Amino acid sequence: MIYRLNKLSENCINPITGQAYDGSWIILMLTDSPDYQQMSGSRGGCAYTIKVSRSQCKNWEMAVGDFIGFSEANEKNAILVIPEADLESVKKHYEGHRYHEPFLRENEPSVFVHSTPMNSWEQIQRDGMLKSWNILKTENVITEEQPIGIQLGDPMDFRDYIMFGSGVTGEIVVNAKQQGKIVMDTNTEYLTGARLYFDAKRIALDGLLVRDGCHLKVKDRLPLKPYLIWAATWETIGLASQVSTPKIFAEQADKHFQSLSRSCENPL
Repeated sequence: MIYRLNKLSENCINPITGQAYDGSWIILMLTDSPDYQQMSGSRGGCAYTIKVSRSQCKNWEMAVGDFIGFSEANEKNAILVIPEADLESVKKHYEGHRYHEPFLRENEPSVFVHSTPMNSWEQIQRDGMLKSWNILKTENVITEEQPIGIQLGDPMDFRDYIMFGSGVTGEIVVNAKQQGKIVMDTNTEYLTGARLYFDAKRIALDGLLVRDGCHLKVKDRLPLKPYLIWAATWETIGLASQVSTPKIFAEQADKHFQSLSRSCENPL
């Protein structure tokens, strides 16, 4: 069920139920912040909240439309913090679109990036595919009781998806798994893993791409073939050792990938 509010205080009390939030709730809040296009997380005991800045996010109507479509399709308890007039604008702008439509939009990247620890990359190669946290847990491949994202208030259903990121985000997650906590300093040393580059257009065309209003992701499994373009490790990008920083590894890997992409259609 989706509920609309004009405003919401980020605290532990759910204004719909009058009780504390449980893990089934998610929020999208439309703002006018100049500080971000989108940001997400949980604070003050509030449910996981996606904030979309109308002033900074050019495609805010599409983001809100994807959130609504994804939430309805997955029968989520969702709260939209948005004026009625803006919601009507979203409905008009989003008409004819779907959160899982099988093509890339103009603002979406042609390459998706997913980062993983080295031992996980070895398992991924044996499996020939990426698998969601829940599937890996069911197969007893991982022993951790909860994914590291629980510290950010990630909803339970994140565990059903393979998430894509950009910049240094994926390396922060890899480092967090090593540290057992979220470390936002991108200049701290860690053991690099693998940074995987996927053909976004093919993923979308094959109907695998899911949009939830903030994230681009694939549910359950993603085969390496035919989607993986290239895998960056400390050796393939020419670092002196596996030890580096999230900032250096992400930048050097992206630079190397771009160089390979310019020299041939497929860097594999």
